[in-house]
Amino acid sequence: MKNKTSSLLKHLTLAVLLAATASAVHAADASGTWTWSTPGRNGGPDRTTTLTLKADGEKLTGKVSSPGRDGATTDTPIANGKVEGDKISFIVVREFNGRSSTNSYSGTVADDKITGKSETVRNGEPQSHDWSAKRTADSK
Repeated sequence: MKNKTSSLLKHLTLAVLLAATASAVHAADASGTWTWSTPGRNGGPDRTTTLTLKADGEKLTGKVSSPGRDGATTDTPIANGKVEGDKISFIVVREFNGRSSTNSYSGTVADDKITGKSETVRNGEPQSHDWSAKRTADSK
């Protein structure tokens, strides 16, 4: 019985080590500069948003740079950034005219692309949108 228990313990230890190694191998690198475009207001030119991320283990930090209504770029830090394998999540809190707006982002990193959902509450109604960003060539 002792040999069976010892053998089972060795197999379980090996399985745990392999799972941990596979998880580390499949962890995507979210660090870098990412961009995506959204249609402009009232048929205006597309608006390009830049996301700069730094992953450190499971912690994700960075900022979102987006064009404002006056044409100036506004930098907003991300908060609650997390990395779990190839999944990322963070929130962006923006202030405008004394009001606060919170967008929650989640996505999957694959190669040089992030695809996911952005969620917010506008006028008391929850809204969800798909979003997709591409890593810029100079941030590889």
